[in-house]
Amino acid sequence: MRNVGVVAGGAILRGKITIERTSGSTPLGRFVMTLVSIAVALLTGLVFLEVLDFESLSVYRDMFAGAFFSGYGISETIVKAIPLMLCGLAVGFAAQIGLWNIGAEGQLYMGTFAASGTALFLLPDAPALITIPAMLIAAILAGALWGVVGVLPLVLWRVNEVITTLMLNYIAILWVDYLIYGPWRDPKYGFPLSTLFSDGACLPSLGTSRIHLGLLFALIAGGLVIILLRNTRWGYEIKAVGGNRRAAEYAGIPISRNLLLVMAISASFAGIAGMAEVSGICHRLQPGISPGYGYSGIIIAWLARLHPVGIAAMSVFFGGLLVGGYEMQAEGLPAGIVYMIQATILFFVLASEFFSRYRIRIMRGPK
Repeated sequence: MRNVGVVAGGAILRGKITIERTSGSTPLGRFVMTLVSIAVALLTGLVFLEVLDFESLSVYRDMFAGAFFSGYGISETIVKAIPLMLCGLAVGFAAQIGLWNIGAEGQLYMGTFAASGTALFLLPDAPALITIPAMLIAAILAGALWGVVGVLPLVLWRVNEVITTLMLNYIAILWVDYLIYGPWRDPKYGFPLSTLFSDGACLPSLGTSRIHLGLLFALIAGGLVIILLRNTRWGYEIKAVGGNRRAAEYAGIPISRNLLLVMAISASFAGIAGMAEVSGICHRLQPGISPGYGYSGIIIAWLARLHPVGIAAMSVFFGGLLVGGYEMQAEGLPAGIVYMIQATILFFVLASEFFSRYRIRIMRGPK
């Protein structure tokens, strides 16, 4: 609240600027505001490109045409959307209970570590019917464990989970790098790469494209989240804790147990993303296996208002931005411009969220 004064017709008018909470917008209104925010962010990107003296419309045309209007581009967009969807689900499901899972990136890396270890050392020559389920289970357990480690300080000592999950990202990434540059490095090559997986450790692909079985994993995970939140008692408990943790505790809902279970399931989705990426795309452990899928998942989850269907749609859109980034490189632009556009989209969506929940009023009165 702030007092202001203006001069009008010789008299001083005093007033107050107040910010008031509103009843919020309807689901349709929030959807429209999200679309408008994305459009404004893209227009802001156009201005930025013009300032850099690029043909902005040509860049955008090439970017979206390369991602959504060719068979190869569409298949690559779906490939990128798979880990984005799983990481978005990881962030979105944790948010349902009021947890900020900033650690999806590290959980993804732990999934790659567990899946790769299974493929390289536990079952190096087993058939796909044994190896792939074992890799999937290992990735789920590794991701879940990493998520529980991130939320355990919150349960025991009330340490903010944003800090712990974020810090664990660096530990997981550096651990995987140590393995790649050290004991798991293929001695036949001078590059920091692990040995190639056997055929039984590679996810099957659709035809000649790179779209792999990980897409089915992501769709099943999204369907399970919808069913769990809408049709189960535990889903009601999750939303109750997320809505008001103190009231839920007073009602007898076990808070600590639910926080640990939700984070374990949330992180397991990111672990699956790591398994799908290393088994479906790379077929070996290598550096930089994720270009920031876990961090992009945060943006995707909040753009989609935490809804699994929205997360799937936004994952395809952001996957297209990543694929289009390669087209932008052909125009002489760094692919990092894509991440700037992502951040701009998030900024405008958060701004629209503020104005959907609050309104600014100026109350005037004569002095």
